[in-house]
Amino acid sequence: MIKESSGYSVVLRIELPKRPGMLGKVLSVIGRAGGGMGAIDIVGFKSGSIIRDIEASAADLDTAKLITAAVRRIKEIKVLNVADRTLLIHQGGKVEIASKVPLKTRGDIAVAYTPGVARVATAIFDEPERVYELTMKKNSVAIVTDGTAVLGLGDVGPAAALPVMEGKALLFKKFAGIDAFPICLDTRDPEEIIQAVKWIAPGFGAISLEDISGPRCFEIEDRLKKELNIPVCHDDQHSTAVVVLAGLMNALKVVGKRLEDVRIVVCGLGAAGIASIRLLLASGAREIIGCDRAGILYRGRRKNMNPVKEEIAGLTNPERLEGSVGQALTGADVFIGLSEAKAVTVEDVRRMAGDAIIFALANPMPEIQPEQVESFARVTATGRPDYENQLIDILCYPGLFRGVFDCRAREINQKMLIAAADAIASCVAPEELMEQHIIPSVFNRKVPEMVARAVTEAALRTGVGTTEHTYTMFS
Repeated sequence: MIKESSGYSVVLRIELPKRPGMLGKVLSVIGRAGGGMGAIDIVGFKSGSIIRDIEASAADLDTAKLITAAVRRIKEIKVLNVADRTLLIHQGGKVEIASKVPLKTRGDIAVAYTPGVARVATAIFDEPERVYELTMKKNSVAIVTDGTAVLGLGDVGPAAALPVMEGKALLFKKFAGIDAFPICLDTRDPEEIIQAVKWIAPGFGAISLEDISGPRCFEIEDRLKKELNIPVCHDDQHSTAVVVLAGLMNALKVVGKRLEDVRIVVCGLGAAGIASIRLLLASGAREIIGCDRAGILYRGRRKNMNPVKEEIAGLTNPERLEGSVGQALTGADVFIGLSEAKAVTVEDVRRMAGDAIIFALANPMPEIQPEQVESFARVTATGRPDYENQLIDILCYPGLFRGVFDCRAREINQKMLIAAADAIASCVAPEELMEQHIIPSVFNRKVPEMVARAVTEAALRTGVGTTEHTYTMFS
């Protein structure tokens, strides 16, 4: 049975007769149609009737339609309106530009804009580093996408990717006070994307690449890191990898195993899977087996390969196993799914080692439902908010970029990513750590603060950050 999700909720505005039992009848119909109950509000009255808004959550869009149809079939009630709660929240977009200074007099305009702004432009021209002091650059990030690999949707293009980028910008601001700007590029050419980012880079303190399909995303990130003087991070790779590592650190504590001793199967060799493998190896993992649609990745494989997979093949699968992901899972301690729904079966998971750890992170539907394996998997996690142990990149990127900006780091390196993972894991106190709680909540306000501090310290230790970046008016 798939759980209901608020992401598929509908708000039904209905008119019911003022008779006992009518509301209960509606709620029973919604329940039988597969819906879960949310808020129920009275919004008006008519002679002999009550108008209510009823929020019903569903497992998917088809179930939401079934719920609506079932309610419409109740003869005694009238459906006045049906609203998709998710679409309502997105009406008009989710972010906006807000002024930080008052504009109440002509003098205010003269200082904020012309003629006063000319002095500021001249100051930056004379001392280019002052752009960090006198503009928003030191606290702004460009979220750049071409819309070719949007989570759970795939290649939807730049326009359809815009609400996703808006959501990320909203989270940057809410969780770390960072001003983020969605930049959706209408090109799939890596050279054009690289050039476009280089053209806009002077106005930003960092670049966050998002939802760009592999293997192009690796080339784009690598080139931009070399050709820009500001940090560049592909969030689908690095934030996901950090949260996976953080969750695994704590899950291994729960089951009493060590990272260097366990066999890890990573299913999905896109941006997130490759980055997770690299970070796990950098953290001490010794036995990792990667899998994709062509099965187990091994040195010398010819099917469904690219230069990045060839590199990873040389670093993983020391026994050179071949076969399916199900065969890879035989005797494995950890499954990390970054692929698609139903990628593995219950029987595949049942063949894993005792005290198995299952991270089924595909969205919106995981590789396997946690309730299917709860009787024999010790720890399970997904990317969804309606299950325990939600592993989601929100836990990483706000604090990661906050730390980068706080020390004006020139780049984001592996030591900084590992420090971020350590910080996230440490936000679950030892006395709170258990199978059902290996990762902090996204609403734990300590997380971005702890991540930012850890990232800044790692940047300073590795020589890519500085604390000497402030200016005074007369310096």
